[in-house]
Amino acid sequence: MEWLWERVQTFWAESVEYLELNFDPWRDTVDIVIVAFAIYWLLLLIRGTRAVQILVGLVALVGVLVASEVFQLVTVRLVLENFMSSFVLIIIVLFQNDIRRALARVGRGFFPSVSAEQESQILGEVVQAAQLLAQKRVGALVVLERETGLDDQIEAGTRLDSEVSRDLLVSLFMPHSPLHDGAVVIQQGRIAYAGSILPLTLKADLPDGVGTRHRAAVGITEETDAVVVVVSEETATISVVLGGEIIRDLDGPKLRNVLSQILNSDRRELPTAVGEEAVGEEAVGEDGGKESSEPLGIRSAG
Repeated sequence: MEWLWERVQTFWAESVEYLELNFDPWRDTVDIVIVAFAIYWLLLLIRGTRAVQILVGLVALVGVLVASEVFQLVTVRLVLENFMSSFVLIIIVLFQNDIRRALARVGRGFFPSVSAEQESQILGEVVQAAQLLAQKRVGALVVLERETGLDDQIEAGTRLDSEVSRDLLVSLFMPHSPLHDGAVVIQQGRIAYAGSILPLTLKADLPDGVGTRHRAAVGITEETDAVVVVVSEETATISVVLGGEIIRDLDGPKLRNVLSQILNSDRRELPTAVGEEAVGEEAVGEDGGKESSEPLGIRSAG
């Protein structure tokens, strides 16, 4: 163990000597602040996403690389150095969705957002429409765009550019409507598209009871930060989907509570409580039976 202790002492001495010779208070302070801000921004960006686990793995690899340098582990260092030479490309591939979301956030940050009063009114119209559709056992799929643009994620659809109203939403999803099979997309506080086709999730571990609407909702929320309201025509239940996770069996007040918690923050995961009741950990299929939901995070409210 003496050689190990000697290596640590040598590395420490060399580090101290380097800092003494090259340390500049102003320059290095600015440098540290910029790096700290970049790391903080990155953590905010990937919070609540699967990228967190990947980032932890990359940090562990960097730690092993530093250790191989300190302890002169030549083979380990050689392998990791070759791996790190492609580090930028690996980051782009692994975090492509989050990078696109971040760039969209920067670009959209220069445009005025929907006011709090308008947002509350829109939520009220969406909640009322979902309740009416559930009572009539009419299926619906409403996508609320947030920071990531949806134009490159949806297909077909009819451009509307209409105010969000309960009556319009209900009429769009009624069986006699030519647009009832697709999704309604709300952008910048207005109904932008109706009858849109969303990308279906490629997950193979979805419960059997989850239908096409839920698969589409999971698919679009895996690729973007949108929040989706789903009404099932089979069970007349209302669900909210965010980040590939589903919370189901929502009534009007619970639906509004969940949407408010999501849209009033940069939340990218479903809230763990709805109203005064905690959210359960069981999935409910279209037939009303409970199913395991650990891989996807399907939960039943109240």
